[in-house]
Amino acid sequence: MSRTVFPFIFFALVAVGEWYGFQAVRTALQHAAPGTRRLFSVLYWVVTVVVWVMGFWALRNRHEHPSFKSYLGGVLLAMIAAKIVIIIPLLLEDVVRVARWAFQAGSRSTTPGTGPAISRSEFVSKLALVLGAIPFVSLIWGMAKGGTDYTVKRVTLRFPNLPASFDGFKVLQISDLHTGSFHSKEPLQRAVKIINEQNADLVFMTGDLVNNYATEVEEHIDTLAGIKSQNPIYSILGNHDYADYVNWMEEGGLAAKQANLARIKQNHAKIGWELLLDEARTLERNGEKISILGVQNWGARGFAQYGKLDKAHAAADPTVPFKILLSHDPSHWDGQVHEYPDIDLTLSGHTHGMQFGVNLPFLKWSPVQYAYKQWAGLYQRGKQYLYVNAGLGFIGYHGRVGFLPEITVLELRRA
Repeated sequence: MSRTVFPFIFFALVAVGEWYGFQAVRTALQHAAPGTRRLFSVLYWVVTVVVWVMGFWALRNRHEHPSFKSYLGGVLLAMIAAKIVIIIPLLLEDVVRVARWAFQAGSRSTTPGTGPAISRSEFVSKLALVLGAIPFVSLIWGMAKGGTDYTVKRVTLRFPNLPASFDGFKVLQISDLHTGSFHSKEPLQRAVKIINEQNADLVFMTGDLVNNYATEVEEHIDTLAGIKSQNPIYSILGNHDYADYVNWMEEGGLAAKQANLARIKQNHAKIGWELLLDEARTLERNGEKISILGVQNWGARGFAQYGKLDKAHAAADPTVPFKILLSHDPSHWDGQVHEYPDIDLTLSGHTHGMQFGVNLPFLKWSPVQYAYKQWAGLYQRGKQYLYVNAGLGFIGYHGRVGFLPEITVLELRRA
């Protein structure tokens, strides 16, 4: 789509959405006093204009006062989501109104101009406003509370080939910290406290330590270094760690990008994590072993494919009966992992559950499911398992609704 055409389409859609929103308010208040109707009409347009202006200002100038501006962008997102929901029942009602009008106009029993006027339903307008309030309140709550409402997910997995010495072994996974989105140390300090309370045998971090820049994590190094594990803490890189979304031609060119990635790798070491770059490690207990494989980012949906699974797999001891793979993007599971049937468990992140959705025991839904086949929780194919962690941080929208920041504890049992 042409860049010159897109703004016109965008503003046309905004105008339609705002018109429908105003119609809903006006119809819902049609029996109120004239002064009340005028007051709410003025308030509607004043609030709408202020939110649009402040939201666009925040999105275009994110580098100064980023915390304040991220919340302004979130308020704009909440308003847009609310009005999209408001439009749906009103559009459906308009379809019915047009159909009724067409039927009446074509009916021989009705003299043109004498039929009853088909007005907008007050009930439908009130229903639309109530429905629109749900995403609005949810997204505001997601910024105020949900973004750092850390939850612990517990999963028990059984494997017939798990060495007996590892029966009951507790693996803890965190992912997608996106430390550049945090504007204070307190949330991650609280997360580390919860992580340590789990007394895990082994801790993994499956990518996206930063949003783009190595410096983003540096004020949190001391905090993250406080994570405790009875074994080495292994980490991998995610798509954001390569900073492919930065215009490096304006920031020093390819050399600056390479220096940024090298600094990110150094920061993993400063935290105390062992970064696996298409490598494998062996853990031993009572003479029995399991293998840990870690690959660089490999994505099947337009993301760079840096990872070399063949290299990591070749580095693993072929006599070890049980293998865990760390791969940031869950699309790797369908893309390549199925070609290595001796990989028993793959741990991924990346999707965040899109930071918005419905996450109930009997219903799991998020818009991200239309882009990713495996996007949150546990999946199984034959003897292989995949777990997709919803992530500990956030990016873009500075909050979470439904898919809260996750700390996963997987208990490995011998079947």
